[in-house]
Amino acid sequence: MERVEAELFTDGGNDAVVRLPGRRFPGVLIQGDSLHILRSDLAEVVEVCGRGDLAEARDSVSLLLTGFDALLTRYEDALQQHEIPRPY
Repeated sequence: MERVEAELFTDGGNDAVVRLPGRRFPGVLIQGDSLHILRSDLAEVVEVCGRGDLAEARDSVSLLLTGFDALLTRYEDALQQHEIPRPY
């Protein structure tokens, strides 16, 4: 394990925006439990698609997309507040 200092651009919650040494742009740190939840939600979409339940799959994907949109907005807001251009 290596200890490094990172720049923290948001509070240290479940989806903190941080920049590691040597990186030009910050990234988003997702806690392990939150990552597991995202994976489980995506696995559910695969399962319902396999059953052919497109309505349920659409609902599940819509919820996932809403969560990712919120995460992206948090990231973009942090960049804007610190006058960092978007990497895309």
